[in-house]
Amino acid sequence: MLSLTSKRLLGLGFRGTQTPAAAQLLPRLYHERVVDHYNNPRNVGSFDKTDPTVGTGLVGAPACGDVMKLQIKVDDQTGKIVDACFKTFGCGSAIASSSVATEWVKGKQMEEVLTIKNTEIAKHLSLPPVKLHCSMLAEDAIKAAVKDYEAKRGKLGANTESAPAEKAANA
Repeated sequence: MLSLTSKRLLGLGFRGTQTPAAAQLLPRLYHERVVDHYNNPRNVGSFDKTDPTVGTGLVGAPACGDVMKLQIKVDDQTGKIVDACFKTFGCGSAIASSSVATEWVKGKQMEEVLTIKNTEIAKHLSLPPVKLHCSMLAEDAIKAAVKDYEAKRGKLGANTESAPAEKAANA
């Protein structure tokens, strides 16, 4: 089944059902990087979203039905992303964009990953114009994961600051 889908992505189609004229008019060719990340996605999985060192970004595109969850695990001491993973429900371009995004964020500082743009992902994967929304989802997922992590840190900071005040009030 997977090899059949790969053939479709590469534009090989079904040899018996496609007419030569249709094959010449509507080739559906994806760059080899898209096919590679689709067939061998990197960093598939998920982390515990309640872990304070994990930021989760969940984004979707209602027009096409793609849903992307990207998670980052951050070293609190250095602010560096030590690991990343994703789960994506969608087309091959969405899966490839998620896979590339997790590869690119690993080992980088939080501020640095916010500079990753969808155009860079799209260019790297050579996405056709009709699939650019997939790279936009990946950029949005990165931003949402960073925002979630920072929100968790803000809550932890507020809890630790209010704890001494509560102890003093209870004394």
